[in-house]
Formats: sequence, structure tokens, C-alpha cells
Amino acid sequence: MSAGTLAPESLASHEPVLRGQTVVVIGGSSGIGLETARLAQACGGEVVLTGRDPERLRTAAQDVQARSWSAFDATDWDRLDRFFAELPGPVDHVLVTAGRPYYGRLAEIDLAEARHDVDGHLFLPIQVARQALHRVRPGGSLLFLSGTGARRPGLGLVLASTLTVALPALVANLALEVAPVRVNLIAPGFVDTPLSAALLGDQLDARREQLAASLPIGRVVGPQDVAALALHLMTNTALTGATYDIDGGQQLTRG
Repeated sequence: MSAGTLAPESLASHEPVLRGQTVVVIGGSSGIGLETARLAQACGGEVVLTGRDPERLRTAAQDVQARSWSAFDATDWDRLDRFFAELPGPVDHVLVTAGRPYYGRLAEIDLAEARHDVDGHLFLPIQVARQALHRVRPGGSLLFLSGTGARRPGLGLVLASTLTVALPALVANLALEVAPVRVNLIAPGFVDTPLSAALLGDQLDARREQLAASLPIGRVVGPQDVAALALHLMTNTALTGATYDIDGGQQLTRG
């Protein structure tokens, strides 16, 4: 099965490749996390969701017929440990989409917010990987999200660029530490999600139009595209320790 050749809706209509498997989505109340949960459930998996907003998470859990859901901040380490300890048994896959990038010019950086961003993008994967040693079945997978937009230095990217560069190295090392559990990193470019809408505000429509006109694929990448890649990384047991870009060819253009 190849996420590059099958559309998400095609994947959902094929044999339930996740039958009997449990998928935990940390940050599963909207966007990429929710779309991945939908696809996992459609492919036979049992889904467990977490998120910070109880009402939004409850709605998402009903949408995907989640086995269970828990509302908390994933960077609350004690609560995160308790969440894993309270799971009724081993799980097969964990996807972490929690957190949003922190942008700020050097003189304007809020150190408290910056530390929270480092927790969410650097220490959260480490904490989840520690749990995987005891909670994820051999051959299962951990999936983390990064991005492609901050790979080059730029004003306001002091923190975002540093974390973007650090995550592939972290994931490669975690893949050795927690083997035979597999660890991979998904690096999207612009994805048309509620997070993108929150970051861009009234510039969202212009950005969509600009990318649709300039990307080699001729359209904007959606959360369903990323979900299809996530499913592929869950089910292809030869893949570990690598970073997978999904940006519609954005890095090949100047857009």
C-alpha cells in the first residue's frame, strides 16, 4: 500500500488494515489529528483521543466513535503519565499533533511561551517515547509532526527554525532507543487546517489561492493528505527513523 498512489477515501474503502489495533491521537480534536483518527477508525482501528478543549474533544470523539477520550494539556507530564498508565492495555500506534509553532522576533520573545513551545515540540516526543517502552506493542509506531517552512533562517524564526532542524535528529535517535517500536516524523508544509486559519487570519484565502496557483500538484494540501501518509507509516513496518515531507512540492518553488 502506498500513500502516494491511493487517495485517503480509497484507503478508507480498502481492507481494514488497522483491525484489532489501537491508535492514540494526542491532539486529536481537529485538523490533522482528527482526520487521522477518522481514517484510522474507517480502516478498522480503535481510536483514543486527547486534546485540551473538552467540548471540542467530546465532539471529535463522537465523530470517530472513539473508544475513550481525555482532555488535558499534553505538556503536563504528570497528567500525560497518568493517561498512559490508565489505558486498559497496550496500544499499537501513537500520533502526536499537539502544539503550535511559536514565532517571534528576538527582542519580542516571551520566554514562558517559548519554553512551552520547546516542551511541546522537543520534550513531548521524548516523554511519549519513554511511555512507548512499556505501552506500545513491538512493531507499532510513534508519529510526530514537524514542518518544512522554518528550515531556512528568517526573521521571527529563532525558535521555530531551531526546533524544525532538531526534530529529525531526535526522531532518528528515538527510533534506536525504542526499537522494535518504530518512530517517524511527518513534516508538512502549508496544510489547510483550523490552525493555519488561526495563524493567518484574514490572509488565509490569499495564501490558499497563491499556493493553488504555484504548487506543482495544482492544489492546496489538506489534512486528509497528511492522514493518508500517517496511515501508511503506521502500516508499513519497514519504515522507521525517517522524516517524510508532505508539502505538494512547495519547497521546489519560491512560494
